[in-house]
Amino acid sequence: MKSQKKNILSGVFWNSIQVLINKSFGFIIKLVLARILFPDEFGLVGMALVFTSFVEVFNDLGFGAALIQRKDSKLKSSHFNTAFWTGVGWSLIIFQLMVFVVSPLAANFYNEPILIKIIPVLSLGVLSSPINLVHKAKLLRALQFKKMALIENISSIASGTLSLILALSGAGVWSLVFNALATFVIAIPLYFRATHWIPSFEWSKKAFKDIFGFGIYTTGTNLVNNLINKADYLLIGKLLSAGALGAYTLAFVLTDTFRSQLMSIMNKVMYPIYGKTQDDKSSMKRYYLNVVKYNSLIINPLMGVLFILAEPIILNFFGAKWVDTILPLQIISLSVIFHMMVNSNTVLIRGMGKAKLEFMIQFMKAIFIFLPAITFGVFYYGIIGGAYAVLFNKVTSVFIAQIYLKKLIDVNYKDLFNSLRVTLISLVLSISTGYVLFHLLNLYFLLTGITMISVYAGSVWLLMGAELKEQYLEIKLRKSLTYK
Repeated sequence: MKSQKKNILSGVFWNSIQVLINKSFGFIIKLVLARILFPDEFGLVGMALVFTSFVEVFNDLGFGAALIQRKDSKLKSSHFNTAFWTGVGWSLIIFQLMVFVVSPLAANFYNEPILIKIIPVLSLGVLSSPINLVHKAKLLRALQFKKMALIENISSIASGTLSLILALSGAGVWSLVFNALATFVIAIPLYFRATHWIPSFEWSKKAFKDIFGFGIYTTGTNLVNNLINKADYLLIGKLLSAGALGAYTLAFVLTDTFRSQLMSIMNKVMYPIYGKTQDDKSSMKRYYLNVVKYNSLIINPLMGVLFILAEPIILNFFGAKWVDTILPLQIISLSVIFHMMVNSNTVLIRGMGKAKLEFMIQFMKAIFIFLPAITFGVFYYGIIGGAYAVLFNKVTSVFIAQIYLKKLIDVNYKDLFNSLRVTLISLVLSISTGYVLFHLLNLYFLLTGITMISVYAGSVWLLMGAELKEQYLEIKLRKSLTYK
């Protein structure tokens, strides 16, 4: 148990370092690009990504998740080699599909001819993704989070620098396109060097069936999740304009950059941990509730600031051309707060080896709740309706998740709110303070934001300072042991 806890703390530490360097740099690059570029240029890339993301879901066939989840006793070298060569062959087919089918389809759908050029370039990442697949799986299985953090940081910083140079040189939309592509390509040699794994010319039918049987449900889940996450982009781009989609996209950039990357820290760490402890339900319950608690603890104050100060943040940092982003940003920041109440629950289900159950849950939510809500919201109320639909979907997800979490690991509403008690109390105090200072007393927005964060941090420290201090000491101890 102590060894497992050390692995978790080490994983959280190194993945946090990755996000702090990698994603902070990437976020700054996006902010600078938003100052240089225009909403319609962001919207064009958003249009392209809607179509490419649906095809890219099928790129690894869920092999990466299958390789990580399988127990050591049931995993052979043939599984890795088979996954590699299947992925490479399949990616060549996917790339051809992107170039000759998806790009003209997207251009006609949105009536934007430039997408015929943008999508093939973006799709080059499809060819590199399966090459990195096995290396990522090996590093995650070995809990080598430090190496992964180094690779992700180098590739992100290099690609971000390239896109900034292109934007300043007047490349426009292509600076965003190459930013997305370069990250994958730069990582290839770094992953080979990190694992020292060279694929053998081996392909096993039995190994393929083993990993495909698990991976097909994972792929199905990823497809449904992508449909949920991109349906609003698809409809806004089709029914409204590239400019409207760009404004909507920036709202997600400002909120999802923090949420998704923090969750990726925990997901990378906890997925292999769940796989190793899937027979110990009490440990899984404890791990899951801690993930929800600490993710929410970090994300919620940022969302509170965006909710209260969306208008001055947008107008002062990005300019009046992004004014349509303000209300969607407020609504989506509120949706993230609800999302954090059940964050990473699907990773737990997959880690337990229940990929089919995960797929069925996401599929039913998409068909009967998410897609109808998004369609209604965007069709009748544009990007504001889309944002409200996202909020509705996240609130609904909280209730749905509790139904199956109760059955799987005996997590009930009392357990959930006990784990979130500190962060919710602190968030209410922070938001109330921000509202009074900015909207009633007209305090400068930067000072208001600093005060909100201070109130939140002070409340958290008063309510759970002893626990945080204990966690810090354990991480510090683990770090010192790592260097010895």
